[in-house]
Amino acid sequence: MSGEAGKRSVADVVAEQDWGRLGRELDEFGYALTGPLLSGERCREVAEMYGDDRRFRSTVDMARHRFGAGEYRYFTHELPEVVRELRGAFYPELLGVARDWAGRLGRAGSWPEGLAEWVARCHAAGQTKSAQILLRYGPGDWNALHRDLFGEMVFPLQVVIGLDTPGVDYTGGEFLMVEQRPRAQSRGAAVTLPRGHGLIFTTRERPVRSSRGWSAAPMRHGVSVVRSGRRHTLGLVFHEA
Repeated sequence: MSGEAGKRSVADVVAEQDWGRLGRELDEFGYALTGPLLSGERCREVAEMYGDDRRFRSTVDMARHRFGAGEYRYFTHELPEVVRELRGAFYPELLGVARDWAGRLGRAGSWPEGLAEWVARCHAAGQTKSAQILLRYGPGDWNALHRDLFGEMVFPLQVVIGLDTPGVDYTGGEFLMVEQRPRAQSRGAAVTLPRGHGLIFTTRERPVRSSRGWSAAPMRHGVSVVRSGRRHTLGLVFHEA
């Protein structure tokens, strides 16, 4: 795949991330920023897909649904090659974290080894729609704090990839997360997402130590107001809608 760092495949780029560091940061914070995943050229190609109606099953006007302001589009199951490869490469890397977290919380954590089998289980449970998202924000747009839950079938981690350069292509638009800690005030975080980098974060909750052992700390995510320019991001969700 031309244009990626060192002209390596997407699978190689994902596999060669510092997964020791990423795992530690996920445990400590519930999120972790990867190194470069996509070249500037590839980021531009993905962002430009937004105008191709054939690639998407639906478009959501966030203001209409009181989700914030701006738009996002759900891809069809015919995913662009780079989106399909990214999703397939991240799943096995995140599977160990997902199972470990489930074990700490006393849950089964029965996600299968292969993404295709997991997707088939989602479909069998009635979650049959693609949840891969391309988001576009302009001046004044924002995304309310939320969690991407579509049914009982949930994978506990997801990834967002920045497709534009903060401070150059847009200002504002930080990725926001709020963690509701057990018997304590909530903790917030704001992350500026570099172009071509990914942010791994908690879909619903993460395990945190408490006086009673491990407790589930719910987390929500959103995007602060974009002050100027245009911001595109690619969202990789590992369960179906």
